[in-house]
Amino acid sequence: MEIRNAVPGKNGNRYVPYEERTGNESIVYFTRELSPEGLEKIYEQVNGTICGKVGVKLHTGEPHGPNIIPSAWVKAFMAKELPEGTIVETNTFYEGDRYTTEQHRKTLEINGWTFCPVDIMDAEGTAALPVKGGKWFDEMSVGKSMLNYDSLLILTHFKGHTMGGFGGSNKNIGIGCADGRIGKKMIHEKNGNQWGVAEEELMEKITESTKATIDHFAGHIAYINVMRNMSVSCDCEGVGAAPVVTPNVGILASLDILAADQASVDMIQAMTEKDHHDLIERIATRHGYRQLSYMKELGMGNDRYVLIDLDHDGRRITPGDAVAEVVPFVR
Repeated sequence: MEIRNAVPGKNGNRYVPYEERTGNESIVYFTRELSPEGLEKIYEQVNGTICGKVGVKLHTGEPHGPNIIPSAWVKAFMAKELPEGTIVETNTFYEGDRYTTEQHRKTLEINGWTFCPVDIMDAEGTAALPVKGGKWFDEMSVGKSMLNYDSLLILTHFKGHTMGGFGGSNKNIGIGCADGRIGKKMIHEKNGNQWGVAEEELMEKITESTKATIDHFAGHIAYINVMRNMSVSCDCEGVGAAPVVTPNVGILASLDILAADQASVDMIQAMTEKDHHDLIERIATRHGYRQLSYMKELGMGNDRYVLIDLDHDGRRITPGDAVAEVVPFVR
C-alpha cells in the first residue's frame, strides 16, 4: 500500500463561521430526546437507503466506559428498527483491553454488548479499499468482513478526542473501520513513532480512510451523532476519561457525513463560553477543524445544511436554537 509524501493543509485550528461557507445545503435532523425512542425517531428520517445486511458501527468502549452510548438504548433501538442488524467493530492499534479479538470479546461482555451479533471485522484478516482523490493514500486497509455488509449505520457518540480534537462520524469510520494492525498504523505511525502523526496530517489521514469506506457503500450509509456525555476524552480512554462538563444536547442524523459532523460542531460553538470552553479548546488545539474542511475538499458532503427540529413539527432552526435551553451537565 502506497503512503505518499504529501503536505498537510493548514488552519485546522480555525472555526469557519456559517456565513463564510459556500455551496449547497444538506438536510440534518435533530431531536433533544436522548433515549432509545429518540434514536428510533431520528433513524426513521434517514433509513431509506439502509437495506440488506446491515452493520451498525459504534464505539463499544473500554471496560466500564462511563460515557459510551448506553448498550440498553442500542438494544431497544435495534430490537425495533434493525432486529437483524449486527454491531461492527475493529481491534485497537494500542495494547489494551480491545487489542486482540479475545480481549475485545471480553470487553464487549463487560459493557453489555451481548444482545445481538458483534462482528470484529478484522478478526479474520483485512481488505484494501481504494482511496479516490487522496493525497496521503491510494488505498486503506479495513476489517475484511466489512465487505460482507450491504449497508452501514454509523451510530456515533460525539465527544472530544485527545488527538483528533473531536470524535464524530468521520472519526468513528476513519479509525473505527481501519483494521488494528495495518490500517490504524497507516494513519497514526510516522518515522517509527506509533503516534507520530498529529494535527492537520492526522485529520487528513483519518478523513481519507473514511472516504474509502463511504465510497464503498455508495449511498447505503447513514450517520447519527449522539451528543451526550461529551468528555474532551475519547471513549478509548474508558474510566480514565476527563470529567464531562459540556451540557448534553440531543441527537442529530443526516445522509451527509460532513453536514452531520459540522452541525454537531456548530452546536457546540453556539453554546455559551462557560459551557463550551473545554471542548472548543480541545478541538482547536488539536487542529480538529481540519476534519471538516478536508471532507469538503474531498467532495464528501456539504458544510451548509438545513437543520430540522423533529421536536417542533419539523421547523427549520439554527444551531443556537438547538442549544438555547441546554442545562449544565450533571452526572
